[in-house]
Amino acid sequence: MSKRIVSIHAHPDDAEILAGGTLTHLAVRGHHVTIVTMTPGDCGSVEFGAEEVAAMRRKEAASAAALIGANYVCAEFRDLAIFNDDASRRQVTNLIRRLSPDIILTSAPSDYHCDHEATSVLVRDACFGVSCPNYIAGEAKAMNGIPHLYFMDSIEGRDRDGRPVKPDFSVNVEATFPTKRTMLAAHVSQRDWLRKQHGMDDYLLTMEKWTRSCGEHCGVAMAEGFRHYKVHPYPLSPLLEELLEGFVLS
Repeated sequence: MSKRIVSIHAHPDDAEILAGGTLTHLAVRGHHVTIVTMTPGDCGSVEFGAEEVAAMRRKEAASAAALIGANYVCAEFRDLAIFNDDASRRQVTNLIRRLSPDIILTSAPSDYHCDHEATSVLVRDACFGVSCPNYIAGEAKAMNGIPHLYFMDSIEGRDRDGRPVKPDFSVNVEATFPTKRTMLAAHVSQRDWLRKQHGMDDYLLTMEKWTRSCGEHCGVAMAEGFRHYKVHPYPLSPLLEELLEGFVLS
């Protein structure tokens, strides 16, 4: 039976870098995939104004998602302005209720960027609230239960202090890597920004390096890592692993 998969990360290109191969596997297997970015990447330029670059990056994100038949949604927060407060939690809760996912993939709790970390905690806590009818959070109705929640790897597989964070399991994405790369390449406005701001001349090669590094830890060429959030009362069954049967590596 087809499931609804929602990927929620901070900025356009984060999901492609960290979970593009896995999302491709899920789409190929007939599941309904939606890629959500919390912001439109409005601070990601030294040449264009915020609204201009935001418009460019929304289009790029939608084009990337379309390559696997996925939908794209921007939650319309702004770069460096995602905070764990009541209004934001209700906004994310309403978004999740509207999309009604079976599984959510989101950012790691500890990562190099404040937007990544704020996204992680907002999504985690909103998942708890989506099934509470008395938690008023916009027009969408409460869901019947909490969706399965998984954290993607952090950038480079390390926490904010540079310590390695071991995933619960990894997904072999060697077969879907070409699509993952094409999805990331759709974010054409990113290369110049990352070169100037981060000193990364080729974000495609950097992504490939990280994906290969994850694969090396589990004996394959390419992999993406995930952790299943199993704290009460979040669902404990390995739904994502079951949907990815044949590609899951311990």
